[in-house]
Amino acid sequence: MFKKIGFGFLVGIFCVTAQNNTSYWQQQVDYTMNVDMNVENFQYEGTQELIYSNNSPDTLYQVFYHLYFNAFQPGSEMDIRSRNLPDPDPRVGSRISKLTPEEIGYLKVSSLTQNGKPLTYKTAGTVLEVSLDKPIAPGEKVTFSMKFNGQVPVQIRRSGRNNKEGIALSMTQWYPKIAEYDFEGWHADPYIAREFHGVWGNFDVTITIDKDYILGGTGYLQNPQEIGYGYEEPGTKVSRKGKKLSWHFKAPNVHDFAWVADPEYLHDTVKVPNGPTLHFLYKNKKEIIENWKDLQPKTVELMKYFSEKIGKYPYDQYSVLQGGDGGMEYAMSTLITGERNFGSLVGVTAHEMAHSWFQHILATNEAKHEWMDEGFTSYISTLAMNDVMKQNNPNSLRGMYQGYYQLATSGIEQPQTTQADHYSHNAAYGASAYTKGAVFLSQLGYIIGEDNLAKTIKRYFDEWKFKHPTPNDFKRIAEKVSGIQLDWYLTDWTQTTNTIDYGIKDVVANNNTTKITLERIGLMPMPIDLYVEYKDSTIESFYIPLRVMRNEKENPIPSMKRTILPDWPWTNPTYSLDLSKPKSEIKSIGIDITNTMADVNPKNNSFSE
Repeated sequence: MFKKIGFGFLVGIFCVTAQNNTSYWQQQVDYTMNVDMNVENFQYEGTQELIYSNNSPDTLYQVFYHLYFNAFQPGSEMDIRSRNLPDPDPRVGSRISKLTPEEIGYLKVSSLTQNGKPLTYKTAGTVLEVSLDKPIAPGEKVTFSMKFNGQVPVQIRRSGRNNKEGIALSMTQWYPKIAEYDFEGWHADPYIAREFHGVWGNFDVTITIDKDYILGGTGYLQNPQEIGYGYEEPGTKVSRKGKKLSWHFKAPNVHDFAWVADPEYLHDTVKVPNGPTLHFLYKNKKEIIENWKDLQPKTVELMKYFSEKIGKYPYDQYSVLQGGDGGMEYAMSTLITGERNFGSLVGVTAHEMAHSWFQHILATNEAKHEWMDEGFTSYISTLAMNDVMKQNNPNSLRGMYQGYYQLATSGIEQPQTTQADHYSHNAAYGASAYTKGAVFLSQLGYIIGEDNLAKTIKRYFDEWKFKHPTPNDFKRIAEKVSGIQLDWYLTDWTQTTNTIDYGIKDVVANNNTTKITLERIGLMPMPIDLYVEYKDSTIESFYIPLRVMRNEKENPIPSMKRTILPDWPWTNPTYSLDLSKPKSEIKSIGIDITNTMADVNPKNNSFSE
């Protein structure tokens, strides 16, 4: 069953060093919402009381709310943007432009007060611009009370009604959500199709809906004895009187709240040993039931894998919900389409579950640093699939590297610092966020060592969970773990489109010695692992640190003889070393035989007699 709990822990003010070189702080919100849904016309009315804690050092003179459902209207910013991209998301395309008044989505605020005083506000697309009655001073708490109403759009992107698999309600981005304010200021970005950024807080949500509908999503159900449908204690007698039921949820320490509803859901639960209870809500269709049953033990394995490799999942519940338009992570849950083959069903679950760590516990600003969210998730979920599905692939991340190479040679790549909505092509956004983001982590293991990468990921989770880490915060953790300076790596990889290309320029015999000359062709510098195989089948390695690293990694293959050579300054286009053996004894020479350095032209990385 869903566990009853109160709001026993708050985010508060944390005292660690953040990117802006000041004492770290973050805002706090506590939502209490009551919503009444009409399943005949898909319209709903709601009230919201929001206690806002200004933990910043700044006085606030205005606030902003996101009204995401307004994106699903002809002429919206999402609609216009989709119809002007050279490669629009096919799920969106021109569909929004064709919605009728009964099919559009909207969120309308009918009243808003600050500590009981009426406020003036203006709706600008998907953002509500609010002028305050009184400024909010540092350390002050205020209460915003709101009445609102909405209409659920036809399912197009993430949210909506009656998706292609027949799920009645996918309720994501469905409520007026106050925008985040941090050391950079307000993040009142319009909703144009990409990702999100939210304020940490506690949610108390009551949803009143037709009694035949079964719900699931964020939060712990507080009244299972009134609801039933598999949520009640075994042996409990459930009485469902009247035409509607009110589902009461509480969600502590999250930054979003999502739910699904359908009258034909099947509901299964599985307990993870020493972990959370898993909930599965999926359509009662005979052609998918077997896959959804088989998914459940795999989801247990995935939960255990991520908890071991990143950090212990901190909630008592996680839900896998059929709904949405593909796969999308939310607090304590994910929405996925469910009519898939088994491998795809496990794969989308693995990816979205990994987001519970890299986004819903480590809450980066996805609009600005989407590669940290999607890339880190893609990295760890790929490794998890290789383990859980027994794929036995010695290089399971090779596909991520191939995706990056295609991006780097496409002519449409933009730096990863590009705001998520501002990429000129959808393909460039996807490859940059997912594949190049995953390669960032994998290649970091090449630079600092795989053991240090594993330690970095765990320490990053421990120090930054329930906060809003930035790229610099992750880099600083990696530096502390490894003792290697990494500013050059973060800068070149994420803020430029510089590529890595090293080559073996020359191998020259010199009596009983051999001179090897390497060259840096690409603009991005890297340390070099050089491997020499001799004709007697022995192999030794030569490690050339990059001078700006100011340290060296441990030998990645301890059983192999390794020689650490003098540093290579990034300014020098070539580097020479002398082997104490004649060229006639050399069988082959190779740069990075592990293929974890993302060299865009591997053809010049090897030499053989």
